[in-house]
Amino acid sequence: MSQSIQVEPKRVPIASEPQAENAVAYPHLIAVVSTIAALYFGRAIFMPLATAILLTFALSPLVGALRKIRVPRPVAIVTVVFGAFAAIVMFGMIVAGQIGSLANNLPLYQTNIETKMQSLKDANFGEGIYSRVSKLFERLGRQIQEDQVTPPPGEVVAAPSEPAAPPPLPVQVVDPEPQPLQVLKTIIGPLIEPLATGGIVIVVVIFMLLKREDLRDRFIRLVGASDIHRTTEALEDAGRRVGQYLLMQLVVNVTYAVPIGLGLWIIGVPNAPLWALMALVLRFVPFIGPVISSIFPLALAVAVDPGWSMLLWTVALFAIVELVSNNVIEPWLYGSRTGLSPLAIILAAVLWTWLWGPIGLLLSTPLTVCLVVLGRHVPRFEFLDVMFGNKPVLQPHQQLYQRLLAGDPDEATERAEEFLQDNDLLTFYDTVAIPALAVGELDRARGVMSDDRRKRVAESCLALVDNLEEYVQDSEPTAPTGDDPVEPEGGSSPSKPLELPDGSGKLILCAGGRGELDDATMAMLAQLLASRGAIATAIDHSSLEPAGIKRLDVSGVDSVVIGYLSARSVTHARYIVRRLKRVRPSLRIGVVLWAPADDPLSDMKLTAAIGCDFISRTMRDAVVAALTGATAEVKPTPVPKVAKRKPKAARVATPAAT
Repeated sequence: MSQSIQVEPKRVPIASEPQAENAVAYPHLIAVVSTIAALYFGRAIFMPLATAILLTFALSPLVGALRKIRVPRPVAIVTVVFGAFAAIVMFGMIVAGQIGSLANNLPLYQTNIETKMQSLKDANFGEGIYSRVSKLFERLGRQIQEDQVTPPPGEVVAAPSEPAAPPPLPVQVVDPEPQPLQVLKTIIGPLIEPLATGGIVIVVVIFMLLKREDLRDRFIRLVGASDIHRTTEALEDAGRRVGQYLLMQLVVNVTYAVPIGLGLWIIGVPNAPLWALMALVLRFVPFIGPVISSIFPLALAVAVDPGWSMLLWTVALFAIVELVSNNVIEPWLYGSRTGLSPLAIILAAVLWTWLWGPIGLLLSTPLTVCLVVLGRHVPRFEFLDVMFGNKPVLQPHQQLYQRLLAGDPDEATERAEEFLQDNDLLTFYDTVAIPALAVGELDRARGVMSDDRRKRVAESCLALVDNLEEYVQDSEPTAPTGDDPVEPEGGSSPSKPLELPDGSGKLILCAGGRGELDDATMAMLAQLLASRGAIATAIDHSSLEPAGIKRLDVSGVDSVVIGYLSARSVTHARYIVRRLKRVRPSLRIGVVLWAPADDPLSDMKLTAAIGCDFISRTMRDAVVAALTGATAEVKPTPVPKVAKRKPKAARVATPAAT
């Protein structure tokens, strides 16, 4: 029976996981590189297609709204599509007219610019950095000219024997009168490509809206026919996120552009509608869009106003509207976030701009949202969610273990304090700290952790426990009353948590079983027991060695609790319990195995096999068992009797005699 108890349940696949990850790393890398190359060299095809897909996501809710009022589907689609593109064309015409008006008025602002430059020089700014840099370049230019004219030392320059040739006459090439066909080609040529692209986008959008269900079914058949539920969920999530992002971003940009336009018109900055429309479009560009949209009005305010008041008012206008938009409008309108981290938004903007230019910059955020949704629902592309998503990629216990491995207890304490803002210390130890040390024990068992690194992890964890002492002192333990709930067998009710018992006047020893990591777990237990009023002392695992147990003073001790991170330490625990029972037979001893039990009845079998008084699996159970059992009414488990073995000669001689 003891042999079956000691078997470690399903530990082998954990050690083989890194090999599987390495096996799939190269195919993922090849797929990413191939996809980027295809997007770059095929941008003439993929850019209109991506634009059409995103516009389909954005216009689908409007088509659905018209369908609800019984508008025929083709009429609704044509109305929405042509209305959207008519708005885009009108936008372009207004911008072109404003730019033409601005170009005609620029010569009028030259005098103000020259006056301000002269005022800067008169204000002794000329002796500053600008003047010094200018003089530096002038000296460098003269030095270069002198080096070109002056011969090297020792070289003799011959006197010119002939007079210098006269300077060449300037020649001006006059082009012949351009033909009408060439003029038409020069004017219409640059417009052909954007017009053709726009026409392709319109046709594709109409087709996608008309055949949306059919395209959805074909996509499911190609990508995820084996798991229709997951594929459908991914499509719905992508459509909801992209459509909501584009619609809400448009609303936010309008609420940003209207105050900007009105404010610039009141201040007196020319072409206020142009800057309002530019702000509306450029705010689709993450982070740098608002900055770019403010540069042109600021420069124009400097050129128009002979003083500086217009510039100051313009700066104040952009600052106030930006603060209100970021802190009031966006949190109020955004029902859900895009799911992207800020760094991912920046990297995505750089990547898509490199691939597709300015259009890629405008489409970077919604395209990356689609990639994150794909990685969130399709396991094969999970790396996309890890790279660009805003969800933590490591569990809290993994983050803590990484900090302990790095020997950084201060940052580990910061992580713990963030968790403790919404949870208590016992929950942190039970769900974060103990699982983190369990990962370390697994690394030690696999042979990937050196002795020095193991000691560093243990020391960092002990420092973490010491740093969290104030959380124990701030929460005074309350003694249980007669009305306190009693924990039923098999665990406490999740709806009515069990109040921890009072441990006043009880002396408890907490000892690590086999190593430094076990010592760290028992330091946590001793801290929690002390918070309940008990006199708890954490001792080193070396104190449980045969020589150490003989020197161990257990007189007056109510209970000894021994902790093991490894589930394979049953035999070791059995011999430790026997030695302690020999020192004091009435001593109550408990064993904590920091691993879930496969069978609820297995702990009863383990208790009998080890010879201890109780076995716990969690920090809460260990605290309750150590405090409630350390009483005179509870009879300790007697020392298990071990049959003495006969000498080998006697065992051999017995059958012969019979």
